[in-house]
Amino acid sequence: MKFEQIKAGQVIEAGTVSVSEEEIIAFARQFDPQWFHTDSQRATASRWNGLIASGWHTCCLAMKLIVDNVLAGSESFGSPGLTNLSWSNPVRPGDQLRLRIEVSDVRTARSRPTLGIVRWTWRMRNQREAEVLSLEATSLFELSDRSLTSG
Repeated sequence: MKFEQIKAGQVIEAGTVSVSEEEIIAFARQFDPQWFHTDSQRATASRWNGLIASGWHTCCLAMKLIVDNVLAGSESFGSPGLTNLSWSNPVRPGDQLRLRIEVSDVRTARSRPTLGIVRWTWRMRNQREAEVLSLEATSLFELSDRSLTSG
């Protein structure tokens, strides 16, 4: 989506992704090698009652969905950060995750009118509608003078 297509109040369905046990373990071994992400037997005998994905893995899955389904072909060039990150429920092998984005603010920077700023909330839910990820992100878009006059 181009910056000019994004509007405050808009809700964007950003796609779905399935999560396998192999993916959970591979990600965790490389980036978050805690036992409840890498050892299925130990995780099953724990308070988690089974293997769970790293929260960072969940964030990466959301990022992939937004890049593929929302930011591809856009003027997006980065982000200064995010706030209010939470993982309310664990992601488990076999989960089907769906990302929904709620746009809260769209504007151009006062000091630089070729800089577009989007603030949005990303919410990821599993197949049971349990929220597994929520965060508020700010995304930056490099706008040309031409794109400012076309809207």
